[in-house]
Order: sequence, then C-alpha cells, then structure tokens
Amino acid sequence: MVDLSDLLRPEAVATGVAAVSRKALLQQLGLLAAPLIGVDARAITDALAERERLGSTGFGGGVALPHARLPTLTMPVGLFVRLAHPIDFDAVDGVPVDLVFALFSPIPGGADHLKALARVSRRLRDRPFLTKLRGAGSPDALYALLTASETRDAA
Repeated sequence: MVDLSDLLRPEAVATGVAAVSRKALLQQLGLLAAPLIGVDARAITDALAERERLGSTGFGGGVALPHARLPTLTMPVGLFVRLAHPIDFDAVDGVPVDLVFALFSPIPGGADHLKALARVSRRLRDRPFLTKLRGAGSPDALYALLTASETRDAA
C-alpha cells in the first residue's frame, strides 16, 4: 500500500467541496491550496488550467489528478478533496469525478513530480480503496486512509 503522508497534511483534506464544472473545481482547488502552499490562488488556478488544456487529468473511476508545477515550491505537496456532487471532467472513461487529488510540485523537480504522480495514481486506481474514500465520514478519516502505511493496515 502506498503511504502518501509525505505529500499530504491533515489540513489539506476537504469534503463536501461544491463545484459545477471542471473550471469551477480548478478555481476551488486554487482557493483551498493557496493558504497551504503560500502561492496566490489565481496563479495556482492558472497553472492547473494550463495543464488541463493539454488533456484531462481525469483518469477514470471517478478520480482526477490535476497537477501543476509552481516556481516557489521546494517539495511536492498534495491536496485531496471529495466533491459534494460528481462533475463532468472529461475523464478517459466518461465517468463523472468525485475524488480529486491535486498535486503541486517545484519546477526544477521533474523526476520527483513524476514519481509523486505515479504514487498517487497507483493508490487511486485501487477500486476497494476508492470505496473506502467515498464512505469516509470526515476529512480526518480521509486523511487516515490516504496516509495509512502497510504496517498500520496489518495491525
């Protein structure tokens, strides 16, 4: 099992996030991430939108992994949101998205960015795990699931 505790802090997990479109979601992600990473919300939104123009980061199963590289960051940082209602994200399978892990990385850290994307993607392709995320009752419960290591799961 992939432990995402090095990418995610408890305050970077939100539930019930309302968005009616992909554009609105990217704006919400910018607003939520700004105080966490110390970058202007508009700059975050613009960077996410620029990446989305290359192709949707909705990779199926109701999950999206929007990401951006930002000049002031020193390490990859994640933000996880569970939406109040699924939205169309132009995902590869056409399924509306309700689980979103946004990843922000420093510009010079190309290899670290790709490794972090791969780890998050691997974790969020596990269907039984997605069911647990959808059933979690609070941001704290989501954080615990996302940061659980194999050791804690075996206990």
